[in-house]
Amino acid sequence: MAIVGAILGDIAGSQYEFQRPKNLNWKKCELFTDNCYFTDDTVMTLAAKLAVKNNIPFADSYRKLGRQYPNAGYGGMFDSWLRWDDEKPYNSFGNGSAMRCSYIGEYFNTEKEVIEWATKSADCTHNHHEGIKGAVVTSMCIYMARTGASKAEIFNYTKIQYPMDFYKYSVEYELDEYRDTYRWDVTCQGSVPVAIRCFLDSEDYESFLRNVYSLPCDMDTLCAIGGGIAEEFYHGTGFDEEWLLKNYLDGDLYRIVRL
Repeated sequence: MAIVGAILGDIAGSQYEFQRPKNLNWKKCELFTDNCYFTDDTVMTLAAKLAVKNNIPFADSYRKLGRQYPNAGYGGMFDSWLRWDDEKPYNSFGNGSAMRCSYIGEYFNTEKEVIEWATKSADCTHNHHEGIKGAVVTSMCIYMARTGASKAEIFNYTKIQYPMDFYKYSVEYELDEYRDTYRWDVTCQGSVPVAIRCFLDSEDYESFLRNVYSLPCDMDTLCAIGGGIAEEFYHGTGFDEEWLLKNYLDGDLYRIVRL
């Protein structure tokens, strides 16, 4: 389940979202500790699932579940949008549209549906073309991983979407380059191709997380974006998912995961 990969990625990345030590031993450090917790990435991922399952507008679902968890760590513009029923999209290209769409790539069975629903999931808030692209590319990579695409095929698809001639951060750059040059970036175009590069250079779900840990980044969100892809491609996370979900989520959120 891509949403499990995304949620566990969010939880694992939460402990270093704002305070990643410069000397972090990312190859050996503990991934799930008492300092981990679920963030807005998990809440909105599950709100997107409810929108799809219940066939209700994404905006309504985001607001309903988001208001139940007002302190989950939303960005400033989204937090303002969340509080008011009549707030319109605010032309965002932040990575929030990409971190919440994993269920779309998991659930739908055609490229057309994935693109259509990923666009809907972003458009009510992140209606900038880069915000929409971030959701579409993430959902499509999850769909591709689920339906048997190779890493080469996922790479080629992402390269077309984020070519190095036009983007500072492209999937075409090696992860070793990013370890030297990457800087904290909360935009879709600064997060999605980098998260996918971390997946492409991984051997399993755990090594994907550790690749993200190796970068000074918006760690919970990059782990969530790529976590859904990695989970589908590797057919699981390799962790005790039930224990982790029950340990870090409350009962309401856990029930949505298992709907």
